Amino acid sequence: MKRAATIGLWTLAALLPAARASDTSHGADLYRQHCAGCHGGDGRPVMPGAPDFSRPTSLLKPDLTLLGAVRAGRGAMPAYQGLLRDRDILDIVAHLRTFR
Repeated sequence: MKRAATIGLWTLAALLPAARASDTSHGADLYRQHCAGCHGGDGRPVMPGAPDFSRPTSLLKPDLTLLGAVRAGRGAMPAYQGLLRDRDILDIVAHLRTFR
């Protein structure tokens, strides 16, 4: 299963349009709508166990790794595959990186 996810992420990376840069403003809107309730408006979690995105070490992983985590969900966090487009998730990741 881990191998399939890795292959899927590499395939996705090959298919993502390189010309479009991440949109942090759009990511901020989506973050407020879908993420801030648990992860906090400033990246400091309000739910136990949620990562603290205000700490730089929480965001050391590559964008595609974070994309995969959001798509699949983890623990109490629901999976967002099918609810958000990959491009939207990458915009959220770009917004997260502004917390540093």
